[in-house]
Amino acid sequence: MLNPVSFKAVRVIAGLLMLSACAGQPGRLDLLVRGGLVYDGTGSPPRRADVGIADGQIRFVDKAPARVVAARTLDARGLAVAPGFIDAHSHVPEAVERVDGPFIDVQDLSQGVTTIMASPDGGLSPRVMRQLTGALAAKGMGVNHGCYVGHNGIRDAVMPGQRRAAAPDEIARMAALVREGMEMGCAGLSTGLMYDPGMFATKAEVQALAAEVKPYGGTYDSHTRDPGFRMVESEREAIELGKAVGIPAKLAHLKATGLLNRSRIGEVIAMVEAVRDEGFAIVADQYPFDGATVRAVYDLFVLPDGRGDRRVTEAEVRAALADPARREAVRHATEAGVGKGFSWIKAVGYGNMRIVDAPEDPDLVDENIALLAGRRGITPFDLLADLATRRNVRVTLGTIDEADIRALIVKPWVMIASDGAYIDEQSLARGYAHPRASGSFTRVLGHYSRDLKLFPLEEAIRKMTGFPAAHLGLGDRGRLLPGLAADVVLFDPATVNARATYADPAALSTGIVTVIVNGKVAFENGAPTGVAAGRFVPRRR
Repeated sequence: MLNPVSFKAVRVIAGLLMLSACAGQPGRLDLLVRGGLVYDGTGSPPRRADVGIADGQIRFVDKAPARVVAARTLDARGLAVAPGFIDAHSHVPEAVERVDGPFIDVQDLSQGVTTIMASPDGGLSPRVMRQLTGALAAKGMGVNHGCYVGHNGIRDAVMPGQRRAAAPDEIARMAALVREGMEMGCAGLSTGLMYDPGMFATKAEVQALAAEVKPYGGTYDSHTRDPGFRMVESEREAIELGKAVGIPAKLAHLKATGLLNRSRIGEVIAMVEAVRDEGFAIVADQYPFDGATVRAVYDLFVLPDGRGDRRVTEAEVRAALADPARREAVRHATEAGVGKGFSWIKAVGYGNMRIVDAPEDPDLVDENIALLAGRRGITPFDLLADLATRRNVRVTLGTIDEADIRALIVKPWVMIASDGAYIDEQSLARGYAHPRASGSFTRVLGHYSRDLKLFPLEEAIRKMTGFPAAHLGLGDRGRLLPGLAADVVLFDPATVNARATYADPAALSTGIVTVIVNGKVAFENGAPTGVAAGRFVPRRR
C-alpha cells in the first residue's frame, strides 16, 4: 500500500502527464476554465488555477500551458470553480413520465447540482428502477442520476398489499431483489419505515436486507420509523443497524420536527458522535429549511375507503367533510389511518404542522395547527376542516426551529441534500411543491456559509461534493482532479443564494453562472442550454 507521501507523488505525476499530453496536442481541450478560484471538493483551501476539460474528463487543474488550445474558454475570474454538487436524496426523477422530451431539470442545474440520487425513502424495486433509468436514458436528462434499491418497492413486489411482518421465505425473496439492485449499480438500501408498507417491517427484516449490500460496499439510507413522536429512538434504530451489519448508515433528512422535538437535535448529535468515535461510519443529510414536507390542507385527509395523500380531489374532501354522516368516519380515517395504514396526521401529529401559505388569509402564515386550534377552542381536526374550505392553504408537516438547523448543519458528518420533488404545474397546482427543491444548495452557500459564517466556503462545498461522493461510492465525481468526470460549477460567491420560498417554491437561485455536466455546458446565462448530458452513474466497488 502506498503511504500518503507516495500517493501524493503519484497524483502529481499523473497531473503532469495529463498536462503534458494536453500541451503537446493543440486543440485537444473542449473547454478551458481560466482564472477561477478552485475549490477541489476535499475541504482544502481554494487556489487560483485553470481547469482543462476534454472528452468529458478533467485533464488538468493548474496553470494552463501556453501552447494549449481549447474549443471554448470560460472566463472564471472573480468566480468560484467547484465540482458539480451531488444531491444524495432526490425525488426528482420520479416525474420523468410527466415530461415531454428531454428531462432537463432546471431546478437542479440552477443550483449547480449535477448528480442526484433517486429512490430514497424505500422507493423503487429494481424492476421499476430499470424502467425509470431507461426512460431517462431514452429522453435524455440534464443531470446525472444514481439510485438506491428501495425497501418499500421490493416489499410491494414480494408482498403486494400485505400489512404484516414478513415470513422467512419472503425475506429471502426480498434479499434476492436487494442483490439485483446492487448488481445494477445502486448505492445501497433505502428504507421509508414511516410509510406503508415499510412501517410493518420488523428490525430483523430490515437488518437482514441491509446485510445484502455489504459485499458490494453499499450503504444503508433510512427515513426512520417515527421521527415525529419517537425521534431519538427512531434515529437510534438506524444507527444500531449500521453498527450491527458493519456498513455505513445515513440518517435521511435528519431534523427535529414539531413542538415535541423542539431543541432535541442535540440528543441525536451526541448519539451519532459517540458511535462515530467508536469507528462506525454514521452520517446524515440535511436540507436547510425550517419546514419538512409541504401539503395542501385537503391533501391531509384520508377518506374511509383509504384514499388520501394525492389520490383525493379537493371537491371530494369538501363533500365528505360537509356530510355529517361521513365527517366522523373521515376524522377517524385521517387520524388513525385505514387498516392501521399510513396517514399524515397519524405520522406527525397536529403539533408538527405550521401554515406556510394562505393567500386568502395571510395572517395565518406561521401559525401552528395545534396551538391555533387551542386558541380558538376547537379540535385540530375541525380547524383543518375549516381551512380545507379555503383556497390554496398549505402546511408544512414538520416544523423545525432555526436553532436546531444551525446546530446540525455545522457538523462535518452532515452532507447537504434536498429531499426535493420535481416542480411543475402539476405539483404547484396540488400544493406540494417545497422551496428546498429549488434552493437547498444555494441557500447553504449564500445564507449559512457566506452570511452567517457558520463554516467556510470550502467546507460548504465539501458537504455537497467530495463527502457525498465518497459515501455513495461515486469515485469519479465530487472532486476536481485529473482523470475524473468533468462535472463543474462556476458561481459568484458574493451573490449566490436561494430565492425559493413557500409562496414561490419554483423561484430559481442567483449566482450560479455556468454548470458543466460530463464536459458539456448545461447551464449558463441563467438558463439551461438544452444539452442533456446526464447519465446513470453506478456505485463503484
